[in-house]
Amino acid sequence: MTPSERIDRYIAETAGWRGETLAHLRRAILAADPEIVEEWKWMGSPTWSRDGLIAVGNAHKAKVKLTFAHGARLPDPAGLFNGNDTGATRRSIDLFEGDGIDEAALSALVLAAIDHNRAHLKKNAALRAKAASAKSP
Repeated sequence: MTPSERIDRYIAETAGWRGETLAHLRRAILAADPEIVEEWKWMGSPTWSRDGLIAVGNAHKAKVKLTFAHGARLPDPAGLFNGNDTGATRRSIDLFEGDGIDEAALSALVLAAIDHNRAHLKKNAALRAKAASAKSP
């Protein structure tokens, strides 16, 4: 089973508003960039990546949590991050029954996460060097 099929099943098995919310978040994330890759990690978590991890989505008993791997380093002018994250790296969005989300602001966060991954993750250093040398005369 592919990661996308596992995520399909996870959403289908998550009853009610939580499954609907997770499906909505998934569509919005994938719409932000056509090259985002869906993965299934940590024994049951849907994740989205591009040049590194972007976010992890989970349905909890009373909320849906979308955690951005490097959220503490991302601009969030719309104030989407509302989780109780106190560390120096992750930030999350907690959605409760009846909550909506600003899709344009979510898309901006996803794109900022991709930019962060490209600019700061060590695994992308070779790509940055290659791009820089291609610009040189």
